[in-house]
Amino acid sequence: MSAEVMAAALTWTQEEARLREELAACYRLFDWLGWTELIFNHITLRLPQAADEAASYLINPFGLHYAEVTANNLVAIDLAGQRRDADAGDVNRAGFVIHSAIHAARPDAHCIMHVHTTAGCAVSCKEQGLRHDNFYSAMLVDDVGYHDYQGVTTRSEEQPHLVASLGQRNHLVLRHHGLLVVGPDLPTTFMRLWVMQRACEVQLAADAGAGPNREIPREVLQGVPASRVTTDASGARKVYEAMLRRAGLTTGPHPHTGLSTSSPPR
Repeated sequence: MSAEVMAAALTWTQEEARLREELAACYRLFDWLGWTELIFNHITLRLPQAADEAASYLINPFGLHYAEVTANNLVAIDLAGQRRDADAGDVNRAGFVIHSAIHAARPDAHCIMHVHTTAGCAVSCKEQGLRHDNFYSAMLVDDVGYHDYQGVTTRSEEQPHLVASLGQRNHLVLRHHGLLVVGPDLPTTFMRLWVMQRACEVQLAADAGAGPNREIPREVLQGVPASRVTTDASGARKVYEAMLRRAGLTTGPHPHTGLSTSSPPR
């Protein structure tokens, strides 16, 4: 860590330091899950904002693999693309265009995750998109938007179209591109993305099997989101922390079992 970054770290509030640690762990969890794309894609987390401060968020520095992201090298950037610390790393233009637009338009979108998983990209290329005919996709009924492909997302002119495509939904299929999910905090957003990713994986597996896929009646579908237990704040936090422990990204004993989580996963 350079002297400039060390100096900047001294100005972090306790809350920013906590968010940096949590976000860095999430990047490494994505690596453990195989949800990485070389040095591309992004997970962003909104920073606390004083009344006289411009809105800003944390993003990974361009050029590092997810496994290299740490609390110290995350970049704080405002909605205009200005880095708060001049010595911080560069930011990928495509990441700024997508994430800044949604953070600005959706005050409830404290966390945004965008991935190019194989299953997500494959479903995004299908005319029908994500069907609500499996256990996971049923949880997303009426909460998935679609955004038509307009080339590599580096033009600010595309930002209002992205915002309109998402609307007030929490899941977005970027056609011919990948998946994007928003949420009020990191665990909830992670759980939403996990469900969406599983929905895509199961759809592809079902389509590979012989015979037609069986539809879920609409009256049943409409009741599924209200019955979810893993995507509310409490359930999402339990899942997320369990995954961090499994990936060896937390230390100390589990609060219920007493088993240590400081050892690397096997």
